[in-house]
Amino acid sequence: MSGLTFYLVDVFGQEKFAGNQLAVFIDAGNLATETMQKIANEMHFSETTFVLSSEKRDGGFDVRIFTPNSEIPFAGHPTLGTAYVIKRFIAAGQEDSVVLNLKVGQIPVIFQKGFDYETLWVKQVPPVFCETFTAQRLARVLQLDEADLDPLFPVQEVSTGLPFIIVPLKTLEATKRATVNVNVLREMASEVRGGILVFCPQTVDKCNSLHVRVFVDLLGIPEDPATGSGNGCLAGYLSRYRYFGTDNVAIRVEQGIELGRPSLLLLKAYKTGDDLQVEVGGRVFLVAEGKLA
Repeated sequence: MSGLTFYLVDVFGQEKFAGNQLAVFIDAGNLATETMQKIANEMHFSETTFVLSSEKRDGGFDVRIFTPNSEIPFAGHPTLGTAYVIKRFIAAGQEDSVVLNLKVGQIPVIFQKGFDYETLWVKQVPPVFCETFTAQRLARVLQLDEADLDPLFPVQEVSTGLPFIIVPLKTLEATKRATVNVNVLREMASEVRGGILVFCPQTVDKCNSLHVRVFVDLLGIPEDPATGSGNGCLAGYLSRYRYFGTDNVAIRVEQGIELGRPSLLLLKAYKTGDDLQVEVGGRVFLVAEGKLA
């Protein structure tokens, strides 16, 4: 284990250190699961990933994702950040796309060159629409008035590998006022399997389409500054309920502003046959690299 190379990257930030940080270990196939979990706990980022080998298997790279507490099948910013490290340090920048073999399945990441910077896009598995909740129940969890929730759209759990309860709010003021009552949330622990995402159509930056906040208290994260998996669920939700009047979604989402870490996530949703396909894009910065002592 000593001498294992790792990279620290920042994902979805509008500038370095504004987004969601991630530690990516490479050539980690000899590590036991218990060791990976211990390292993830000690790194104490929202997630830490392990690239098991520099060699492809079935056209992709084997990757495992851990929170400080457990292994998870999928998460958005670890997927983008890990693909960035693979392209730069394993594939020597030769790939226009990288496929990650995750527990949820094979997930492709596309690299799109722009005028100012490169955008990474992850195509998530098609969203699954799960249980709906009453506005009253979620208003109580979020310490809001029921009237703060938009009655035109449902409160619903959606999953693209990691589930989120999507809560539509009317105003930016209500979104900023939202805060989780942990005691009430614990009463719903058997029903809340992932996080809670609240959003509204009013934004701080007029160039953006939606303002988003994400709470993942049950996973030890009171508020997340940039959430790829949650916003993928949101993209599917927006398409299914035609939030913008169409099945197709192509928008900019701001998150992390309340934490002083403004992030920008790009969302797409579109129909492919009978499937609803979602993609999440953003920028990745290299922060540092080192070796495990």
